[in-house]
Amino acid sequence: MSPPQNASVGLTVYVQEELAARANPEKAEGMQAYMKTDMPFYGVQKPGRVEIMRQLKKNFAPSDRDEYEGLVVALWELDHREEKYLAQGFATTFERFIVPESLPLYRRFIVEGAWWDFVDEAAIHMIRPLVLDYPHEVWPVVDGWIDDDDMWLRRTAIICQVGAKERTDADRVFSYCTKRMHETEFFIRKAIGWALREYAKTDPNAVADFVAEHRVQLSGLSYREATKHIGRLIKESSN
Repeated sequence: MSPPQNASVGLTVYVQEELAARANPEKAEGMQAYMKTDMPFYGVQKPGRVEIMRQLKKNFAPSDRDEYEGLVVALWELDHREEKYLAQGFATTFERFIVPESLPLYRRFIVEGAWWDFVDEAAIHMIRPLVLDYPHEVWPVVDGWIDDDDMWLRRTAIICQVGAKERTDADRVFSYCTKRMHETEFFIRKAIGWALREYAKTDPNAVADFVAEHRVQLSGLSYREATKHIGRLIKESSN
């Protein structure tokens, strides 16, 4: 079931009008260059998008999950990057719809977005709540992603527990890193380092043991990222 057409139309028209009113061509050029993309920008930075998102939450709240997905997709399918940022912002704003049924939508963000800004937002703010709150339903899917041909799904699997702290499934962190540590892809190597560095905040000794055991197999980038603060963290944990 799709949302009423007037809801989707009203939402997209509102977003486009508000972004156009705030557009800054000079900033748009810089934002496009920074993101290394051909996708057009309005030149509306985060503070301006937050103002728009506040109104979306107030005036376009979906009544059920089907409407939620329809409205998110309506924004995602627009042409400009800020419109897609707002699609993801809309998706995370209504937390009660972050449920296993929404997983195919979030996968779409990852596969179609295919760049770190879209992928990391989905991984940490959509996939992480799912694996934490619905582990039996969602982990089997993410377990498949770590071996997927799509590099961005592999990255998502590696980093989706960033920020999970004591709720982290450490076995999966270490298993996923082990499976992908042979890769030469920058975004995978960076992801491994990030995931390990983040978990070191919770269990620095476990991460220290892991990187010591796999020092030869880990890339220099992954190793440096993983061990960036580990000495201090081990000292703090022993006090």
